[in-house]
Amino acid sequence: MRSRFLDHPRPLAFAHRGGPAHFPENSFKAFEHAVGLGYAYLETDAHATADGTVVAFHDKTLDRVTDGVGAIAELTDTQVAAARIAGTEPIPLLADLLMTWPEHRFNIDVKDEPVIGPLVGLLKATNAWDRVCITSFSGRRLSATRRLLPRPVCMATPPAAVGAITAGTPARVLAERFARLSIQCAQVPPQIATRQFIRRAHAAGLQVHVWTVNEPMTMASLLDLGADGIMTDQTEVLRDLLLARGQWQPFRGARLANPD
Repeated sequence: MRSRFLDHPRPLAFAHRGGPAHFPENSFKAFEHAVGLGYAYLETDAHATADGTVVAFHDKTLDRVTDGVGAIAELTDTQVAAARIAGTEPIPLLADLLMTWPEHRFNIDVKDEPVIGPLVGLLKATNAWDRVCITSFSGRRLSATRRLLPRPVCMATPPAAVGAITAGTPARVLAERFARLSIQCAQVPPQIATRQFIRRAHAAGLQVHVWTVNEPMTMASLLDLGADGIMTDQTEVLRDLLLARGQWQPFRGARLANPD
């Protein structure tokens, strides 16, 4: 069973952490702003509190972007809920994001081992299988997540697979491996997303999404190379660029199929 996460006209526009150029990262206000612009794809991160609540937050600790301190995995959900991003915004629960925008797609970066079990439990509870893509800089975390999932979801390439594409591993070999592992996209920084890499990824059956791109000239260059999606903090800039190119595909509210 293949996830329908990527069933949207390309190029795909991802609001990276909701769009922190406009509102604090991973805050409800950032996601709300991106949804208001017409974004179908919202990128976020996942950590679990000590009592297993999944929060949409990038760092392991509260220290950098909130008025709180401490490791999320060592704090209760009540303690994390008391912190404020940029001193003003509560940290969203991933469940609340999924339920607030029940037809939007969420690209979720699994940031730490403790979140894997609670995240899979949340996907079961919300039946969000076709609405999420799971990514991580850790191949081990991706494998652990895949083992717990009761059905396939869209997965991004682990680092080793990016290396295999770059090295020129035959597309047929990669395509078989990726299909078996439910890998449907490569999500890479601009320096990796060369014309050759994009061509090889496409030959292996993958879309290529590039992060985190905030300059319009770089956005345009990557799209000209054949990139299938752009992740950005500058959600208004990317929307305006795609509008100017006649490539803006705003979310129309069509409900995704979520078969049991």
